[in-house]
Amino acid sequence: MPYKPRDYYAKKAKQEKYPARSVYKIKEADQKYRLLRRGQKVLDLGAAPGSWSKYALEKVGKNGLVVGVDLSPVKISAPNFVFLQQDIFELNPEELCEKASVSAFDAVLSDMAPKTTGDRSGDHFRSVHLAKRALEIAEKVLKPSGVFFVKVFEGEAFPGFVDEVKKRIGPVKRFRPKSTRSESREIFVLARKEK
Repeated sequence: MPYKPRDYYAKKAKQEKYPARSVYKIKEADQKYRLLRRGQKVLDLGAAPGSWSKYALEKVGKNGLVVGVDLSPVKISAPNFVFLQQDIFELNPEELCEKASVSAFDAVLSDMAPKTTGDRSGDHFRSVHLAKRALEIAEKVLKPSGVFFVKVFEGEAFPGFVDEVKKRIGPVKRFRPKSTRSESREIFVLARKEK
């Protein structure tokens, strides 16, 4: 099925002034699992174009903080939004906390995805590689009981990734939002850090 940039969720995002349709994935997950609350500190990995960060800012309110990280710029201007334009693999978790003036985060979100090539297996492994990096960062910066929510493409390495999240963060839930395109192999993994 060909990609349709003007589908229902894309139109809705434009009407509601979000940069991308992906906002409905985090919104649905948040409504179901209560990921975000007022006053929280949230790390958004792979933040561009900014829909997840914008939604997180709405949820955490003026006393919360959202830190976005991406190679591409994010156009959000808010006093409680910090953006770091850098490669996730060069990101030092301790320096990240220092730059954001926080000791830890209540939630680490990742909607990172590789540039897809059409090679489903290769795209899957690149997706898992990004998700593992998000996991490494989350393990170091997440508060006890904090939320880790990450996108990954399903495939042969997916069960191993889920096992790793269980060991390093805590019990796992799998989530596929209604706004995910039917042809997509993306799935989200949710875990709360055990104390």
